[in-house]
Amino acid sequence: MAVTDFFAGEIATELLKMLIQIVNKSIVCKSSARQLMSTLDNFGKVIQEIKNSGEELPERRQFELDRIHEEMKSAQELCFKIMKSSKWNAYKNLQYSRKLDRIDKRVMRFIQGSMQLHMYAGICKLSSNTSEKFDQIDGSIRRLEQQVTGMNIRADCWVEQAIQFQDQDQSMWEEAHGRGIVFGLEDGRRKVREMLMTSRDDPRVVGIHGMGGSGKTTLAREILRDEQVKAHFNNKIMFLTVCQSPNIHELKARMRGFLMGNDPSSMHDTWSSQYGRTNSTPMPALIVLDDVWNLKDLEQLMVFKGHSGCKILVVSRCRFPTIVQTTYDIECLRKHEAMTLFCLTAFQQHSIPPGVNENLVKQVVNECKGLPLALKVIGGSLRDQPEIFWCSARKRLQRGLPIDESHENNLLEKMKISFDHLDKKVKECFLDLGSFPEDRRIPLDILINMWMEVHDLHQEDAYVILYELANKNLLTLVKDPRAGELYSSCYDVFVTQHDVLRDLALYLINQGELNERERLVMPRRESELPREWERHSDRPFNARIVSIHTGEMSDMEWPKMDLSNAEVLILNFSAKDYFLPPFIEDMRKLSVLILINQATSIAVLRNFKVFNSLTNLRSLWLEKVNSPDLSETNVPFTKMQKISLILCKINNSLDPSVVDLPQIFPRITDLTIDHCDDLMELPPSICRMKSMKSMSVTNCHALRRLPPCMDLLTSLEILRIYACPSLRTLPPGICELRCLKYLDISQCVNLARLPDRIGNLISLERIDMRECSQVRCIPKSALGMQSLKNIICDEEVSPVWRDVKRARPEIQLQVVEKCFTLDWLDE
Repeated sequence: MAVTDFFAGEIATELLKMLIQIVNKSIVCKSSARQLMSTLDNFGKVIQEIKNSGEELPERRQFELDRIHEEMKSAQELCFKIMKSSKWNAYKNLQYSRKLDRIDKRVMRFIQGSMQLHMYAGICKLSSNTSEKFDQIDGSIRRLEQQVTGMNIRADCWVEQAIQFQDQDQSMWEEAHGRGIVFGLEDGRRKVREMLMTSRDDPRVVGIHGMGGSGKTTLAREILRDEQVKAHFNNKIMFLTVCQSPNIHELKARMRGFLMGNDPSSMHDTWSSQYGRTNSTPMPALIVLDDVWNLKDLEQLMVFKGHSGCKILVVSRCRFPTIVQTTYDIECLRKHEAMTLFCLTAFQQHSIPPGVNENLVKQVVNECKGLPLALKVIGGSLRDQPEIFWCSARKRLQRGLPIDESHENNLLEKMKISFDHLDKKVKECFLDLGSFPEDRRIPLDILINMWMEVHDLHQEDAYVILYELANKNLLTLVKDPRAGELYSSCYDVFVTQHDVLRDLALYLINQGELNERERLVMPRRESELPREWERHSDRPFNARIVSIHTGEMSDMEWPKMDLSNAEVLILNFSAKDYFLPPFIEDMRKLSVLILINQATSIAVLRNFKVFNSLTNLRSLWLEKVNSPDLSETNVPFTKMQKISLILCKINNSLDPSVVDLPQIFPRITDLTIDHCDDLMELPPSICRMKSMKSMSVTNCHALRRLPPCMDLLTSLEILRIYACPSLRTLPPGICELRCLKYLDISQCVNLARLPDRIGNLISLERIDMRECSQVRCIPKSALGMQSLKNIICDEEVSPVWRDVKRARPEIQLQVVEKCFTLDWLDE
């Protein structure tokens, strides 16, 4: 094949055209396509010089170019696949992007190696202008190598993009609301408002009833925002989620505190601070009980029904005529409302775009039967898909039959269509969401870590899957309200899921024979393990993920079960005293263990000796328990990489005179300690954990000091010391953390100054110091932080960075408002 044929031929021209289209269309592959275009452009310039020289290349050199021709053909085939793929299929596009990168690298190696040598030997008699061309291509190669080196997709980037996408969605809904498009809520809001604003004593309990996915909770939240309702109840409104496995004692305590005005932890952000005192005179109040499932739970919560001036709004799929005096039955969306909601989700505009098969869209919308959740989820799954994909979805919707006569199960069948079009790995990750309790926020760190371990995913792959599920409305990313409007890091993000989508995951999980299922899940809290599990305990269970949800358990209440294949064990319980299941001792493959106590008080863990057999454990999450006595541990956890202690009592478990942490956990990379109110200082031995990359100590109000030898943490990249008000100084050793990229000292309100040698943090990219009002000046050495890109602070602190900003104008100084919401206390 001649050189002139190679670069003047159709393959190169078409490939470049396709790469241009990919740059304009694809989110994930854009960077890789640009790199390959740049490589081809520089390569083409040198080839053009050879053409102009009139020299014929020897057969050996022509053979080398033929190899590149094959690479171009591979790239062309790959570009066809990328162009056919939906830009919202982030996981598949990431795989394509990597293949494009590999082609680009092979071309660059050819340019650097054999091609340069052959070409130089063949055209050395050309003018000196040719030498300049070689200099140009060498410079291009170096630039491209730098771009490839920086190609790693950061986890924060994916989460930030997903949150931004959801924020854009929210702004679209708000814009639609402003235009009078409220998706069928206006009539409902008016009728429920009238029921609530009748005389204070008649009726006292009203309801919103409807099937799952019909918009009950959305309507209830609209009621909370209604100005007339807020004025009628003087802003004293409380929203509580009851769910299928409620903690009745905790709910009653919060209601009592709310009505009596003596329990600040019960305050919703809509409750004005004026009610933080004890009120001797009864005042009007509204309590919204969302997601109520059974009459027994509701009866126990009605003890405050007689409180003068109090109205209760019950939101449920069920009717409770003996308690709820008047009910609004939520209606499905009318045709034009359904079409608008669907178009906003599928096309990101209010109507069907020109050129789209209008009849096909209407048929798909009709099959959603006016259900808001179905419209959003199916619309999200069809976004940016080719028409053949839409035709397939329409046929499947049309022939979808209910599992039984229940409307709820018919909805599950419709939701399943969105699931069926996911890639295999994305499907598996979606199903994993069913392993967590209903109506609970799932910490992002738990989810990502579980996906990485069970599905052998790289961290960036896990975040891409999260991004894809969020964009398809199959989960929701929720920012911690304390973070304010600004997205700061993955630590501030949680995952939630609509009940119907969780029901779909559970329905799919529970297919097939019990012992052969990959996930063994208790859907709600029970007093004991399901009897079905006990009946099948004579044979081993094949489950890789096991999720158990109980109350207090003793040694004798655990059945003998063979769960030796399990890699993830999630123990959700509500108890003061909890005996760890004896069968843990035989779970040799267990790599992720999550213990979450949902009771109001800290639980004492018994039978901690079972940990001695968990030599494969990589990740441990303990929440609201007494931190176990590590002195009982007689084997090192050589594979343990992540430990999270949330709302735990530390006691003496970190005492260096009792335990040697680096010896027990020699390979820890990630340590999180949050809301541990008895933690006064970190043991110095932590600084000998030299593999540590991330350390987060947050909301520990008694923490007074950090170890002086922090400089020994030579691998540390992320350090979060957030909301530790007793901390007054940072140790000078922090300044020697040459790998540190992110420092968060926000809400350390008594921190007086930054260390003098802060400029030694040569890798620091971001510093967050919101509400550090005592910091009056920044050390001059801060000018030396050459990698610093982003400073986050509030208006009170921003002036101290003036000199740094003046010297380094490229630094982004983000000034945010203080956030005083107590909404986070709901969790």
